[in-house]
Amino acid sequence: MTLSLQSGTRALGVAESYVDDGGAETSVLCGAVVRADRVVDGAAFATCTVGGDDATDAVRRLFTDLGREDVRLLFVAGVAPAWFNLLDLSAVADAVDRPVLSVSFEESDGLDSALREQFSGDELDARLAVYDSLPPRRPVSVGDDTVFARAVGVADDDIARVVRAYTPEGGRPEPLRVARLLARSGRAWREREGFCGPPTAPDRRR
Repeated sequence: MTLSLQSGTRALGVAESYVDDGGAETSVLCGAVVRADRVVDGAAFATCTVGGDDATDAVRRLFTDLGREDVRLLFVAGVAPAWFNLLDLSAVADAVDRPVLSVSFEESDGLDSALREQFSGDELDARLAVYDSLPPRRPVSVGDDTVFARAVGVADDDIARVVRAYTPEGGRPEPLRVARLLARSGRAWREREGFCGPPTAPDRRR
């Protein structure tokens, strides 16, 4: 699918924030509606479980809660938020009926070995099924930076254009930059108000 992008075309960026110190039970997600001309036009918050399997539902819930039919596409930060709480990009795209792009910012050999190290049995099988269903990861040059994108509902030869359209400067698409800032603020507020602790952390010695 080739997207028609104008300065006012809105994207929903979804990013998370949690402290990876072994004590966090939930990660705060923010969905930020940002136009291609960098105007911020809405936001919503959700949580998902650190080490759980509910991140896909949390992203769908963010889109539903916002109720923004004018959003044309989604950006998500990576595919494994909240300590391997894997995102099923095709399931998200089907639920929101919009193209979905996952953007990450570091080179990687993949998650297969890390998943096998940390999980076993049904938990491993479920994560591998989601991970194996993901579209390929493609490098995209953005100015002096390189990001890595996976996309559902965007033609392979159009991925770079879409990413660059929402990255006017720096190496992070603006919807994800704004969502990350707001997620960090939301997490800090929850911690100050006592919503986050002291939680019981998932067992990571599997």
